[in-house]
Amino acid sequence: MDVADLIDEVIAREGGYSNHPADRGGPTHWGISQAVARANGYAGPMQALPRAQAVAIYRRLYWDQPGYGFVAELAPAIAAELFDTAVNMGVSTATGFLQRALNALNRNQQDYPDLKLDRVIGARTLGALRAFRALRGAAGERVLFKAIDAMQGERYIALAESRPANEAFLYGWLANRIG
Repeated sequence: MDVADLIDEVIAREGGYSNHPADRGGPTHWGISQAVARANGYAGPMQALPRAQAVAIYRRLYWDQPGYGFVAELAPAIAAELFDTAVNMGVSTATGFLQRALNALNRNQQDYPDLKLDRVIGARTLGALRAFRALRGAAGERVLFKAIDAMQGERYIALAESRPANEAFLYGWLANRIG
């Protein structure tokens, strides 16, 4: 797995400049919100955000900092899903989905101890993922992926239910982010 390919896929999905009236995040370019761009040193107009700067932001904030490269060494499909979820919902949400799924799939701690839901990829989360992968193999990785995807889908529906303006995005979220 190459993170550059994952970033290219996200940028292709997110598209160019957008300033949708229902989007609380305001103007975005390459899927990077104005607030994220500003927090990462970009001060120009969002329409002119360089693609290379968006790529650097994606790599740093949504791959390197959360430690998804370490996850990729154990379960590449899970790392790709975490990256995509983090881009759209935030790193803590994506990592929390992984920890919750691993806890729910450990057969009442028979396979490995429950994780504290700290939303951080650390030694214990990686150890639980390693133990799960050793016990369940590739089929287990597919089930874990489905569990994370299910939580992500439920969250999209809840976002649309709690704020009707989000219905403008629900179809695209489900079509492009789930499954």
